[in-house]
Amino acid sequence: MPSIAWSTSDLAVVALSGIAVPFVQSSDVWHTNAVTVLEHRSASAPRRVLTRAAWLLAAVLLVAANLRTPVTSLGALLDSLHSIGLSTGTASFLTSLPVLCFAAVGATGMTLARRVGAHRGVALGLALIVAGLLVRVVAGSTTLLVGTFLACAGIALANVLLPVVVKEHFPTKVGQVTGTYTAVMSTGAALGAALTVPIASAAGGWRIGLVAWVVPAVLALVAWTVSGRGREHARSRSRGASLWRSPVAWAVTITFGTQSVFAYVIMSWLPTMYADAGYSHGEAGLLLAVSILIGVPIFVVAPTVAARMRSQGPLVLLLTAITAAGFAGMAVAPHAGGWLWAVLLGVGGAVFPVVLTMFALRTCNSDDTAALSSMAQSIGYLIAAAGPLLVGLLRDTTGSWTTSCVLLLGVAVVQATAGLVAGRPVVVGTGPRNDR
Repeated sequence: MPSIAWSTSDLAVVALSGIAVPFVQSSDVWHTNAVTVLEHRSASAPRRVLTRAAWLLAAVLLVAANLRTPVTSLGALLDSLHSIGLSTGTASFLTSLPVLCFAAVGATGMTLARRVGAHRGVALGLALIVAGLLVRVVAGSTTLLVGTFLACAGIALANVLLPVVVKEHFPTKVGQVTGTYTAVMSTGAALGAALTVPIASAAGGWRIGLVAWVVPAVLALVAWTVSGRGREHARSRSRGASLWRSPVAWAVTITFGTQSVFAYVIMSWLPTMYADAGYSHGEAGLLLAVSILIGVPIFVVAPTVAARMRSQGPLVLLLTAITAAGFAGMAVAPHAGGWLWAVLLGVGGAVFPVVLTMFALRTCNSDDTAALSSMAQSIGYLIAAAGPLLVGLLRDTTGSWTTSCVLLLGVAVVQATAGLVAGRPVVVGTGPRNDR
């Protein structure tokens, strides 16, 4: 019988298996049975790892499904809320509150990840979403504002920390997982916009239409809590990366900011652009839905491709050119090519999951990923907050959308330039650096 070196944990497994009975069996029989148990343990370990990974992936997707519905569901019912004393000014502020909240609260993501861990941070974000969805339907306009702030604060935390979770638990599948969860996020946004009004109409009130989205949020919180059992939540001893002097970190931040400008301009103004071009309001809303949904499969594919590329700059350049073509078309022939422009804008929006993938690709550990994600999203969303405002002001000043589209073409030039730098195959942060 060959000799085998037994570790303490091996002997413990054998003993707990009920076969450690050398006094009633021969040593050879005991030895054979023990080896069988350990081989079984070795074979089942990968299955357990895969099962845990599958549960965590499912939880990530459930979280992602809730990261836009609190915003799009409110937008769908905004015209119906004047009965609670919601002024036009307050309604306008509500449309800007999400992106401002994403910028302000997103800055705390790195600190939270360092103190309690990314997993607990996402759980806190989900709890805030649930609380916000409940609070905003309690009374009038004040609780609507407070609840919306709470929900958007929770979304902001999850926005920053999900890339950290992906980096930590799916390091070899960053592109695939990021693409999948951003596609689910977009699908959730579309469902929130499409289903809230029918739910409110069927239930006989706007409150039911808004509070209905607490159900998937609670489901996500439960799934996330279960998936986190047994996982380590050790606090990081790292102070995090200092990225303020890194050209690549700033390029990633600018790229995130410019794509956010496009996204929020599209969500805020694209239906109005189409309506001014001669489409009915129903057709204009449908064109926005097409623009969002056409991007879903592209969102899955683009980051997977990005993760396999040495440099992601050319991919950002291609997607930016597609976005620019869409806005150029809206300036020149908004009605004649309306459906084509909606498709192009939807495809070009895939810069969003690509830049999220860069958070992990440009860093070598989860602390640095948290730092880059927090920096890019806090500053990027602050940049994005100015986009819809400037586009609307230009429309009011000039009386047409042409000047606004020219401005957006300039933003595309900035995004393409920043994207080429952001896509450089270098590492930023506290890890081994080659950011030159």
